[in-house]
Amino acid sequence: MDFNLSDTQQMYLETVSKFVENEITPHVMSLEKGHHFPWEIIKKAWEVGILNLCIPESIKGYEVDIVSSALIIRELSYGDTGISTSAMCNDLANAVIVQHANDEQKEDFLRRFVQEPVLASFCLTEPGAGSDNMGMTTFIKKQADGTYLLNGTKCFITNASYAAQFTVFCKVGSPTGNFMACVIIPSSHFDGVKFGLSVTESNEISVRNGGRIIIGKPEDKLGQRLSNTASVTFEDVVIESNQIIGNRRLGFKYLIDVLDYARPMVAAIGVGLARRALDVTISYTKERKQFGKRICDLPVARDMLVQMWKRIELAELALLKAVVEIRDNSPNRGIYASLAKNVAAETALFCANEGLHLHGGYGFMSEYEISKLARDAYIIDIYEGVREVQNMIIGREIVQ
Repeated sequence: MDFNLSDTQQMYLETVSKFVENEITPHVMSLEKGHHFPWEIIKKAWEVGILNLCIPESIKGYEVDIVSSALIIRELSYGDTGISTSAMCNDLANAVIVQHANDEQKEDFLRRFVQEPVLASFCLTEPGAGSDNMGMTTFIKKQADGTYLLNGTKCFITNASYAAQFTVFCKVGSPTGNFMACVIIPSSHFDGVKFGLSVTESNEISVRNGGRIIIGKPEDKLGQRLSNTASVTFEDVVIESNQIIGNRRLGFKYLIDVLDYARPMVAAIGVGLARRALDVTISYTKERKQFGKRICDLPVARDMLVQMWKRIELAELALLKAVVEIRDNSPNRGIYASLAKNVAAETALFCANEGLHLHGGYGFMSEYEISKLARDAYIIDIYEGVREVQNMIIGREIVQ
C-alpha cells in the first residue's frame, strides 16, 4: 500500500484545506449558534467541485476515486462535520444510482447535480426501524396501470428540508413484505434554497406524478446543527417503473453496497473532527498556564495529547485500509468499512471529550469550539450503523 498522495490528490487536499480556512472556520461558531443552514457555504463547495464526489465521469466529465473522496470529506470535516454530513449525504443518496442504475437513469437522476447546486436525501431510517432495516414499513404497491404507490414515514433524514431528490428504500407489496426496493423521487419544492433561505417549519410537496411528500419541522439537535434533519412522509406518491433502481427485489443488497461505501466516509468525518479537537486543544494548552507552566508542559496533560494523537493516526490507518479495500472491490470491504467507522467514531468521542477536559471549565462554555466538537462527536458513533451493529458485522465475518 502506497501512502504517497498523487499530484491530483494533493491538489484536492490543498483546495479543500483553503476552502475550510477561508469559508468555514471563520464563520462556523456564529452560524452554529444561530442554527443557520449554511447554504452559501454548500453552494461555494459545489462551485469549487467538492460536492457530488461519487458521480461518474460519464455524467460529470471527471471522476474522483474513493480514496480521494475520503480525504476530501476528512478535510471538510475538519471545518465542520454538519457541513460535511450534508455534503456527504449527496453521495450517500446517489451512490446507489451510480452502482446499480442503467445509463438512462444515471442521466435522469444525476445530471441535475452537475448542473446546479442541489441537495439529496437518503431515506432509510424509520421511527420503528433504526438498526433493524428489515423492520421498515414504508412500501410500494403496484397499481393496475403499472405504476406504484409509495406510502410510509422516514425519520432523521439529512437534507430533508432542502432536498431536490429523495432516494427511498422501501418494502415491496406490503409493509410486511420480504423484499426491498430502492426508488428515486425528484423534487423542485424549495426554490428559496437558491437564495439561502432557512427552513424553520414543516413543508408539503406536491409530486409531479401524483401524491404528496410532507417534510416535518427541522429537528433541534444536540450537535451538528449546521446539517438539516427532518422527518419525511410519503402519501400515495406515484412511482413509475423508471424510478425503481435495478431489480425491485434486490434493494437490501443495494443498501449493503451503499453502506459499505458510506461507512468509511463517516470514518473520515470522525477523523476530521478528532484532528480538529486535537489542534484546538493543543492551541489552548499552549496559551493557558497552571502551576507556573503551560498546561501542555504538564506531564499528565502532555500524555493525554499523545493519546489523542495516537488514536487519530490509528483511525486514519483504518480509514485508508477501508477505502482501498472498497476501491479494489475486495470481498473483505464490509468488515474494514465497519472497522474504520467504529475506530474513527471512538476516536472522535475520545478526542472531543478529553480535549474538553483539558480546557477545564472553559471547555464547558459554548464560546469555545471544543464544546461544539464534543456535541458534534456523538452522532458519528450512531449514524450509518451504531457501534454494536458494526461489531455484529465484524463478528459475523470473522467466524464464518
